[in-house]
Amino acid sequence: MGWTPQRSQPCHQGGPTRGRYARFVNGLQKRGNYTPRRVRERRAYQLAVGGAVAGAVGVVGLVLSVVGVIGATLPILALVVAAICVYLFRRVVSG
Repeated sequence: MGWTPQRSQPCHQGGPTRGRYARFVNGLQKRGNYTPRRVRERRAYQLAVGGAVAGAVGVVGLVLSVVGVIGATLPILALVVAAICVYLFRRVVSG
């Protein structure tokens, strides 16, 4: 006759293997820097809109400052804000 391997008890009967999986899963923790997808999408949308508005204000302001209607301080600050929004948007989308 042939030899057949035997298990002590099947897992579904609550044998000695019961609870082994729970002990391993018990120690898992959520990733520390994990951001949910909805939050990342919302942040990316807000950065895109804010960057677009700041860029438009910067370009229109530069044109008006060249003509002599306003000073160049506000348009330059708006362009700096737009550049920061672009940088942060790329970080949100890539990671």
